[in-house]
Amino acid sequence: MSYELRSATALTGVPCRYGRSKLQVRGPQRNLDEPYLSFVGGTDVFGCYVENTFVADVESHIGRTCVNFGSRNAGVDSFLNDPYLLDIAARGELCVVQLMGAQNLSNRYYKVHPRRNDRFVCARTPLIDLFPEVDFTDFHFTKHLLTSLRNVSSERFEHVLLHLQDNWLARMEKLIDVLQGNVVLLWLRRAAPEGGDGLGDVPTLVEASMVQSLKSNVLDIVEVNVICAERAQDMDGMLYRPVEEGMAKVMLGPKEHKRVAQNISECLSRVLLKH
Repeated sequence: MSYELRSATALTGVPCRYGRSKLQVRGPQRNLDEPYLSFVGGTDVFGCYVENTFVADVESHIGRTCVNFGSRNAGVDSFLNDPYLLDIAARGELCVVQLMGAQNLSNRYYKVHPRRNDRFVCARTPLIDLFPEVDFTDFHFTKHLLTSLRNVSSERFEHVLLHLQDNWLARMEKLIDVLQGNVVLLWLRRAAPEGGDGLGDVPTLVEASMVQSLKSNVLDIVEVNVICAERAQDMDGMLYRPVEEGMAKVMLGPKEHKRVAQNISECLSRVLLKH
């Protein structure tokens, strides 16, 4: 680990913004005058604590410019709330879209931050009525909120769960439509750790049947089972400050990024031949 040899901004990739977009994405900023492929997603696409993300590796593999629009802690709403960035992403030859969790979307029960979608902003009246005994001022993150609600009443939580999943499908269909169906879905499946939050595998609350229902709307789906850096013993070469070690452990490590890139590259090579 060579964090002491790097500048502070180099540790997680220099973020940048494109034009009027408010969303910070992985830098450095790329020239968009030439043809490119777009990559949209959250923390895994952004590539925290790694110097070479799988997006950069895909570019090397297939010889096409790949622009990383990944943003830390982003969900589907982060992009739907930023039409300028979506317009840029849609101009690409195609767009690889990471499947992000269903918990990080504003819905009839609660509101999330418009860009950092993992942040819980407030409960709405239907949720307050459904869980009158809960003090919602105690929550700052969506996973903490949902874990607590499930512990209070699994039966009442089921109403929230089903709504979140329906909401996720509607938002994903909208995102794919905005991108004119010119989309390859990236399904990075991560098994829930033992003693985790109890909300299941990542992407959170997203089931296989939900993903398959989107198949006819997109060019293809790339499914990759991934392991966090600590469990994969893949922390060598990660760049982080000592105080960030705990966060780095749950990210994808350099070797895992390369493996993901190989899977995506094989898919894109097939898709681009037909495209």
